[in-house]
Amino acid sequence: MDETYYNILNIETNATQTEIKKAYRRLSMQWHPDKNKTPDAEDKFKKIIKAYEILSDDVKKSDY
Repeated sequence: MDETYYNILNIETNATQTEIKKAYRRLSMQWHPDKNKTPDAEDKFKKIIKAYEILSDDVKKSDY
């Protein structure tokens, strides 16, 4: 299972902060548990939040 933070947000490894934020917003609206009632929506939403938390912070991103 090749599920990197980049794959979760569906972005390239050289994505800009603007592209990261745009992908996060799009996916978080799509997978928010209040809007998406599928059983795996909450888990997917949590993964999206974690990926954004890491990739949006330059220090955490460089450690990753």
